[in-house]
Order: sequence, then C-alpha cells, then structure tokens
Amino acid sequence: MDYQPNVRSAERRGQVGSMAAAKMTVPELEQFLRREFPQAFAAGDIAIEAADGASCQLRQRYSEQMLRPGGTVSGPTLMALADFAMYVVLLSAIGPVGLAVTTNLNINFLRKGAPGQDVLAQARLLKLGKRLAVGEVSLMSAGSAGVIAHVTATYSIPVAKGIER
Repeated sequence: MDYQPNVRSAERRGQVGSMAAAKMTVPELEQFLRREFPQAFAAGDIAIEAADGASCQLRQRYSEQMLRPGGTVSGPTLMALADFAMYVVLLSAIGPVGLAVTTNLNINFLRKGAPGQDVLAQARLLKLGKRLAVGEVSLMSAGSAGVIAHVTATYSIPVAKGIER
C-alpha cells in the first residue's frame, strides 16, 4: 500500500487536497457504512483494516458460505469484496458520498482461493476525477502472498450542488 497515485491532475482541476489526504478515517467509514449500507457492512464479517484516501485494506472473515462446490472461494464472494473495497477507498478519498456507484467492474481470477482462510482486499485509486474514479483491487488469501484475483473498477461520483471536493 505504498503506491502514490498521480495527484497533480486532481490538484490542477481545483480539487481540495489530494487523493493521499483522507476525508474519512476508518472509524468514520465504519460508522457511515453501518448506517448507510448495513446490508453489506453490519454483519461484521468485513473489517476495514486501513484506509488513507489513496488505498485501503479490508478483511473478510472466512465462513463456509463463501465457498463454491469444489471447496474454493466463490467468484461472487470475491467480486462483492472487491466492489466494497473500491467503495471504501473512494469514500476515504472524497468523504461520505453515499450515492457513488459502480459503473464498471472487471475481474480476473488468477488462482484458487484457499478454503479456511480470510480474504484480504487491497484497493488503490489510480485516478480520481470530479465525476469518475478508477481503481484496482488485489484479492489474496490471508497468509498467502499470491494474488487470487485482480480487479479494475470505475465508480461514478454524483455531482453535489454547492459542494467542492
């Protein structure tokens, strides 16, 4: 998570601060998500371990519900975690904009996710514009260095009247 995105273009466009300056802390993110997105966050199986406005790390605790036949972590589990990680890193960068939505998500499954292991999601913003944000997520089994899936995603950021980002 030591990647430093190119923030000069965002600064030239008049965006306040840079992607590296978090607009929401981990406790603020958790409180917002419990209130605004309880169907994805209130169950307590996903933890935000870090978020800094440019990157984040999430952990989804292992449960048998995440497995598909054959004993591997299912694609829908990985896609949902990756999408949620992108949402978290975006919120950490722009603040509590609940209506930011996924416009594109592409996933490449690289290897079998280990059963019995938590799944880690490391997300980072590649580009943050006024209306769109592009990022990538690496998904890994806890305790393993190998990436099990790589995701690229784009989010649409709604225009808020009278509010500068």
